[in-house]
Amino acid sequence: MSQPDGFWRDRRVFVTGCTGLVGAWTVRALMERGAHVVGLVRDGVPGSELARSGLLQQIDVVHGCVEDHSLLERILGEYEIQTVLHLAAQTIVGIANRGPLSTFETNIKGTWCLLEAARRCGRPPQVIVASSDKAYGEQPTLPYTEDSPLQGRHPYDASKSCTDILALTYHHTYRLPACVTRCGNFYGGGDLNWNRIVPGTIRSVLRGQRPVIRSDGSFVRDYFYVKDGAAAYLHLAECMAREPEVVGEAFNFSNELQVTVLDLARRILRLMGAPADLEVRGEASNEIKHQYLSAAKARRMLGWSPRYDLDEALAETVEWYRGYFAETCAAARQAA
Repeated sequence: MSQPDGFWRDRRVFVTGCTGLVGAWTVRALMERGAHVVGLVRDGVPGSELARSGLLQQIDVVHGCVEDHSLLERILGEYEIQTVLHLAAQTIVGIANRGPLSTFETNIKGTWCLLEAARRCGRPPQVIVASSDKAYGEQPTLPYTEDSPLQGRHPYDASKSCTDILALTYHHTYRLPACVTRCGNFYGGGDLNWNRIVPGTIRSVLRGQRPVIRSDGSFVRDYFYVKDGAAAYLHLAECMAREPEVVGEAFNFSNELQVTVLDLARRILRLMGAPADLEVRGEASNEIKHQYLSAAKARRMLGWSPRYDLDEALAETVEWYRGYFAETCAAARQAA
């Protein structure tokens, strides 16, 4: 779906959250298209896909926090940034429940600092802000469409509702060329948050352990492969450049499947040839029971569709972790 006309070649792109799951695969997609990438890195993550692949050494890295407005203003100005992909966030619901202030600082303050820095540029860049399906909160009618109200009620959900509103506020008030993406639960190789269902289940199987389900397993989620997510961000940026009516809009990206946590875990076990033996703890709290996105607007306005189906993407993900743990074990033996 990407333009063949060299849109990204030498384009100066700033990626926040570049060492995260989505950030790493987005940087890879940008580099493959010849973009000049500047990445903001708060903490070193040597196991991240960005570091593991060697891409971290191929981009311009600025160390700092997304809440540092002065730093962001300097980056956008000195690197002459043309496109911003704002992917940095505290994404773990449990962490947000235990310590909401750090989540609000990163997700809300970090967003307004970035938007204000972009607004103050002499030539404002196009900005894509990653929101989430959690911004919708719990709704009586599914699937979520872009017209559904943003009504997050718990710390993480509320932080994404605020992020979303701020981005569109800067467009409508200051004409900042901004768009918002709302995606479901990302999964794919490189996710090192082991309490998430996909990497946690795969790691348990590879270690010969019984996989753990924190909830009762009945929660329905919209799982979205990270490679499809990275492609969607780039496709949206291209559309913003050539179709003015796209700017200032929010878009859901989804493969539009309703999958329970238990079903997803069992699919992984089946792909790995492991027994369907799960430890279901029923401990999850402050989580929405049923979430499901419509991507009709993205199909209609952007001509977008996902490339991967669920089983194909899960199979690629399993292979990534097999390689990751094989390398980890080999490094440990060599160190010993």
